[in-house]
Amino acid sequence: MLVNLKTVIDIAEKGNFAIPAFNVYNMETVMGALKAAEEMRAPVIMQVYPRLMKEEAGYFLAPVIKAAAEKATVPVCFHLDHGPSELETTRSIRYGATGIMLDGSTLPFEDNIALTKRVVDTCSYLDIQVEGELGHVGTTADSDMDEFTTPEDAKRFVEETGVTCLAVAVGTAHGRYKKPPKLDIERIKEIRKATGNAALVLHGGSGVPDEEIKKAVAAGIRKMNFATDICYAFLDCCLEELQKPDRTVAIDNFMKKPIEAVKDFCITRIKLVGADGRA
Repeated sequence: MLVNLKTVIDIAEKGNFAIPAFNVYNMETVMGALKAAEEMRAPVIMQVYPRLMKEEAGYFLAPVIKAAAEKATVPVCFHLDHGPSELETTRSIRYGATGIMLDGSTLPFEDNIALTKRVVDTCSYLDIQVEGELGHVGTTADSDMDEFTTPEDAKRFVEETGVTCLAVAVGTAHGRYKKPPKLDIERIKEIRKATGNAALVLHGGSGVPDEEIKKAVAAGIRKMNFATDICYAFLDCCLEELQKPDRTVAIDNFMKKPIEAVKDFCITRIKLVGADGRA
């Protein structure tokens, strides 16, 4: 069933676990994530990078996500990931998104608050909730990691913007790590205490050691993002199939194993964050 961001976050808060948020890129990754959610009876978020919404791909992908969510027998939120401006957030709403992330983390603090609040106010008319970001979560290619989110700034940000979720910088990055990251678990606890009702989000979940993820969830993370490893699960399986001399050229048949590879990966993450059996 297609639900808004608050619905899945409320389930996570009540059960003290994290909702797995899977970035999807095409029909096959949507199918793999949905199959995993159904098999594990797990509430999930399917989210889309802003470049897809800015380009024509979002126009075609959004109906696929909506159809999958509406067909599902478990709660599914259709979410924009890292929307940098009102162009992507507005277009995502028009395409049917039920959750929005406005990422103003590269802006000055006051500008981040102002832009995020404006999007929160707009989305409130449509019963759509917003995720903000404070403390820029960069990439594994960055030479230096930006400063971590502070509890004091997080408290003010949440109070002044009214976000439902807050992505925080506590030691993760986007991409594949050269060495496993170590999360600042105590900082997560402090931010959680300072922000009260806002659900904390951990970006850059791909490649983080399982034990670190479990600690982060126990400390208060309620939404956990996975993107890079979904790409690898899908593409590695495609490359493996292409090497087979008897491979099929019928694309629908060829894609069956990559879909299963995505499903298998998503199942491992659903179990890791404690979302299995929670729908």
